[in-house]
Amino acid sequence: RDFGRFLCLLPFLSDFYITSYFSDQLRKELDQPRKEDDQLRKENDQLRIENGKLQNEIDERKAQFKNGWQKTSLYPDWRKEFFQAVDITLDPATAHPSLFLSEGNRRVTWEEKSQDLPEDPQRFYSLPCVLGHQVITTGRWYWEVEVGTHGAWDLGICRPHVMRKGRVCIKPEDGFWALRFYKQEYWALTSPETKLTVKVHPARVCIFLEYEEGSISFYNMVDKSHIHTLSQGAFGGPLKPFFRLWPSESEPLTICPGPEAAQNPLY
Repeated sequence: RDFGRFLCLLPFLSDFYITSYFSDQLRKELDQPRKEDDQLRKENDQLRIENGKLQNEIDERKAQFKNGWQKTSLYPDWRKEFFQAVDITLDPATAHPSLFLSEGNRRVTWEEKSQDLPEDPQRFYSLPCVLGHQVITTGRWYWEVEVGTHGAWDLGICRPHVMRKGRVCIKPEDGFWALRFYKQEYWALTSPETKLTVKVHPARVCIFLEYEEGSISFYNMVDKSHIHTLSQGAFGGPLKPFFRLWPSESEPLTICPGPEAAQNPLY
């Protein structure tokens, strides 16, 4: 009789166990996404923490960079950390006939006699000027020039195709951005010219060019002081280093060789 009851209950028991089994399986399957969601939440929380740490580090570095960049406006040695040295040489094809190049085309001297040179559209004839070989179209660069103690000179940059003959005006409107020392006075060659106050004569001048920012800065390497910055906004074209000597108070200009790691912009 008991066995008969068991046989009667067997289908129900089977259904019960089968239902229980599949219920357990279903719970496990339903629990698995929850566990995965919990794991993902933990991983996302960890990523947010790590991203927060990285953002804090980036903010700190930005603050350090900003602080360092502010210091570069005062100290040229700091500024060099943000610029590349460029190894400038002079281009003989652009040199005025009274300018003589030497020392591997790094030194320029004015003499009363003129050289018998072939006619060249690149050569300066109206003013005793010479350009560097290098053509700069991007980046941050610097170079240094020995200017002596009692000469007269213009230093800066210019467009490659500025006027060579006739009335040549050294000003931004005509493609020149330069600093002048003449008769013991310093001038930024703006329009009109801006007279500058310089306490210590810079026997060596460091020139910093920020192409994308559109500015050129001049520093006194004797007392490490900032002389002046000319801001263009955007140069928007190739540039060349520019040098001029004044015959009445002439003293050679010498470009200092760049460090071994110095690079050249595109020619």
